[in-house]
Amino acid sequence: MLQILRHISDYGLLGELLLLGDFLVRMSLAIWVLAQKRRSPESRIGWILLLLGLPFIGTVIFLLVGETRLGRRRIDRHRRIREALDRPDIHADGDTEARAHDELDRSSSHLARLAEQISGGAPVRGNTIELFGDTAEVIRRMEIDIDGAKRHCHLLFYIWLDDKAGTCIGEALIRAVGRGVTCRVLVDAVGSKLFLRSHLCERMREAGVQVKVALPANPIRAIFARLDLRNHRKIAVIDHELAWTGSQNLAEADFALKPRFAPWVDCVVRLVGPVAKELHLLFVEGWFLDAGESLVDELLEPVPTRENGVIAQVVASGPNFRNHAATQLIQSCIHEADEELVLTTPYFVPDGATIVNLATAARRGIKVTVVVPRRNDSRLVALASRSNYAPLLEAGVRMLEFEGGLLHAKTITVDRRVALVTSCNLDRRSFDLNFEAGVLIFDCDFASNLRFLQQSYCDRSVVVDPRKWGARPSRTRLLENAAGLLSPLL
Repeated sequence: MLQILRHISDYGLLGELLLLGDFLVRMSLAIWVLAQKRRSPESRIGWILLLLGLPFIGTVIFLLVGETRLGRRRIDRHRRIREALDRPDIHADGDTEARAHDELDRSSSHLARLAEQISGGAPVRGNTIELFGDTAEVIRRMEIDIDGAKRHCHLLFYIWLDDKAGTCIGEALIRAVGRGVTCRVLVDAVGSKLFLRSHLCERMREAGVQVKVALPANPIRAIFARLDLRNHRKIAVIDHELAWTGSQNLAEADFALKPRFAPWVDCVVRLVGPVAKELHLLFVEGWFLDAGESLVDELLEPVPTRENGVIAQVVASGPNFRNHAATQLIQSCIHEADEELVLTTPYFVPDGATIVNLATAARRGIKVTVVVPRRNDSRLVALASRSNYAPLLEAGVRMLEFEGGLLHAKTITVDRRVALVTSCNLDRRSFDLNFEAGVLIFDCDFASNLRFLQQSYCDRSVVVDPRKWGARPSRTRLLENAAGLLSPLL
């Protein structure tokens, strides 16, 4: 970099003017970062260091990914669809039979009200929920559900591969279209780029499956919107009253894109009841944003409650939701714990407040366990993740590293009474940039089942020894802490 600057200065007055102009631009952007209301202190520091430390390059990086720009057309569409969805009869709790706030205990009610404030969906009763931790079984059961569809199949996925799993679901949709079922598929432009070019996608479209691209990524769009804002949700809705969501993409566990980290270990829930309507609402919103077609009328039909069903609540987040929505939910889960808190995530690069809350929970006697993969598909994220271990270990948090593949399940259990299954990682990207979706389940039996699944992850993990961790080589700590400085930008 110094050689480049010297080379520019060799051009005399022109070079000096260029350097001065770059300096003024970087200083202006740094001031702009300081003036923004919604940016976290860590993010401000990270971007200012980048801008001041990298002449020319820092400016380019900031202009590309420094701000959460959705683009004017998308913002306008989002405003229009939110106005259309802001009706009591659209949401599942519009049916008085499904309302559940009064059935929750005080602690759970506080958590539910926060979740409703940040994403709009209320807790609803009368749902049957099944938990899955096996990729092949998820695909098998989802195929059966699609084969039984009578009206529509609506699928939204970040990654769809044309491997055995993706082909299985694609073929099921082709069969469904042949029976007269309306099938709509929304996939992320970056996560599913190989699928969109595949023969499978071509066959699906030719058969009548409507395949649309979420958040298209191209150089022209980069002028108006940030390209790394991705739709990270995994949702399938069938006939309005059955839905799937969780961490699993439409891909085999061996995950052909990164096979050396396989198997991918996921957690998914199958939901039948009013809560499925709330997941359908997220699909309808996404479909309007990227396909321009309104499906609001399909949400008007109420979904009947199931006898002895459980209370559940959809939680959504994204750059078009309230700022730090996902962070607030995670921190509230931490605050609600009285005895035990267990979190699993593939990417552990949370903000400083979440780290402090986890440490505080451990210090007040809560048994806090965090499970992450021992081998991560992102070297930089792995280093940044480990830079957070020390304060947690000192506070008494149990840090476990999973050795059975890449643990991709994003789950939380609170005292075996509240559970969260989501697509949201514990990192800044999921907190602030990606569109995410998950389900809060207020049921002791389900939470216990999820805790049992989490324990299976713990049993295949190694416990990080605080003493050995403190004795790591200085070079290792240096690399981890350097990566940690970049965590606000990851």
